Amino acid sequence: MTHVALYGTWRSPISAEMVSLDGVALSQPWLESGSVYWQERRPAEGGRSVLMHAAPFSEPIDVTPLGFNVRTTVHEYGGGAYLIDRGTAFFSNFADQRLYRQELGADPVAITPESGGRNRYADGRVTPDGRWLICVRERHPDPDDPSGVTNELVAIAPNGSAEPAEIRSGRDFYSTPRISPDGSMLCWLEWDLPWMPWDGCEVYVAELTGDATLEHVRQVAGRAGEESIFQPAWSPAGDLHFVSDRTGWWNLYRDRAGEVQALHPAEAEFGWPQWQFGMSGYGFLGDGRIACIWEREGVQHVAVLDPESGELIDLDVAQTALRPWLAAEGDRVAFVGGGPSIPDQVVLLDVTARSIDVLRSSSAVDVDEGYFSVPRQIEFPTEGGLTAFAHFYPPRNGEATGADGERPPLIVMSHGGPTGEATPGFSLEMQFWTSRGFAVVDVNYGGSSGFGRGYRQRLNGTWGIVDTADCINAARWLVDQGEVDGDRLLITGGSAGGYTTLCALTMHDGFAAGTSYFGLADLESFVTGGTHKFESRYLFTLVGPYPEEAERYRSRSPINFTDGISCPMLLLQGSEDRVVPPAQAEIMVEALKRKALPYAYLLFEGEQHGFRKAESTRLALEAELSFYAQVFGFERDDVPTLHIENL
Repeated sequence: MTHVALYGTWRSPISAEMVSLDGVALSQPWLESGSVYWQERRPAEGGRSVLMHAAPFSEPIDVTPLGFNVRTTVHEYGGGAYLIDRGTAFFSNFADQRLYRQELGADPVAITPESGGRNRYADGRVTPDGRWLICVRERHPDPDDPSGVTNELVAIAPNGSAEPAEIRSGRDFYSTPRISPDGSMLCWLEWDLPWMPWDGCEVYVAELTGDATLEHVRQVAGRAGEESIFQPAWSPAGDLHFVSDRTGWWNLYRDRAGEVQALHPAEAEFGWPQWQFGMSGYGFLGDGRIACIWEREGVQHVAVLDPESGELIDLDVAQTALRPWLAAEGDRVAFVGGGPSIPDQVVLLDVTARSIDVLRSSSAVDVDEGYFSVPRQIEFPTEGGLTAFAHFYPPRNGEATGADGERPPLIVMSHGGPTGEATPGFSLEMQFWTSRGFAVVDVNYGGSSGFGRGYRQRLNGTWGIVDTADCINAARWLVDQGEVDGDRLLITGGSAGGYTTLCALTMHDGFAAGTSYFGLADLESFVTGGTHKFESRYLFTLVGPYPEEAERYRSRSPINFTDGISCPMLLLQGSEDRVVPPAQAEIMVEALKRKALPYAYLLFEGEQHGFRKAESTRLALEAELSFYAQVFGFERDDVPTLHIENL
């Protein structure tokens, strides 16, 4: 039986504690000799990341013991923190950033020198003869000075018997070193500031000698600011493959005997923005075909591509919200994916038998599906006669409904990046809101990935304008459609999404309140040394060159428009965030204090860019719900009351 209650006041079994404690983050599967490995980040263990192993016909087990956290901080965002070679695990440990070697059933042994975390490693592979581990190294002579950071490719003795040896250097960034099956060749990506890898990077190949030096280096594809390359890899036959967006779409290519050929030309995406190392959207099957993930207009697929005929066959899996991690071996594919009602899973797929084995689920929550909102993708008009995309989640609760004529409050979510994508994957946090009577729209504003290079480049020079306008127009469209209450519009976002939130609240009217999770407030301070090397010139593309366009930076900085704030604001920040430091939140707090505007500010000790601890997630969600309840004047006795200054 359902009862009538005001939207936003519905009772829900999905508590903030359930959201924070339930589930793990699954990533980066690896297939070797029939075994599957992956990483598992556990909020209940302080965000510790564990390497997992599932042997055939066996239950998954932990590989790395307590006291070790499989995580690298190269580029700060990490990824590519482990590899498997003939049953031996190599991984980066978060506490000291050293590489460790761990034989099956044995304790980890460090193979790189102690550096106090100043030397960091990622994205490695071992040569077929076992002599070398080739990976990315990032050196930080002064942890507080990003200008001195150096990135390079190095060769390491897998037994730790020698110092790491530099084999390629001189560019700002390197990634994806991959060794040909016979060990004679190496491919990799490299690029320079001010470009991000999705703006433009180059793929190189070279002969790899027995002592791990490179000879006859040759550029194959890519161009700064014009062509982005993703995931170079060697086929079992020794042909170089890579993903390029030279046509405006990330498609898969093969370089055979110096001739580059598109394997399946399409207005579809087979690649992702490389925010982390170790991302993989395709892998080679034993019969020569390629297992891959591809996407068009927000819909994702697992498929098999015949590189000779170009035929692409969808495998029609239930998982439709896929992560950029896929591995293949023989006739099996391992990937991470979920769906609106399917939590992320590590899936092992037999492409011959078309059978699926779910090795791990990210969530074991026991909640009736009557509390789960199923999203629908919307396409709405926005500035300049263009359209943009979003996923709309209506409120849903099996025991409550709104009154006739009432419309729900709307939470507009702005994803991070900003070169990122909102996907309709299972999110208990999303259901936390919808099961309480809030509608949610998760916006893929202009600049998002998944819709081609042209859509991604809508944000070039217009950050703070296009993204903000698209979030506002998504809300307006839903109001016009009669879906939500136009007087109760909220906006929230983290990192770049936090910046969009602050722009919307300081430079526009229409939102009743908003929440910024570690969002940028002052673009000038960010670009003049307030962040890490990887993103230190990101704004040159998104805003413009600095200091030439200094006035544009000021005109896009929310801190300079606090006079325009007319609604309450919640700011949430990690104390150890090196991407968006606490100073960015604190300058907004000072401005809100001066204006005596309603606000709350919570600083989470020990958290970095993105909250990893279960307690932090719980406290942040409880604070946000209490904040909105007080703004709208309704009672919530299921969370502690947040103290709001000046309310």
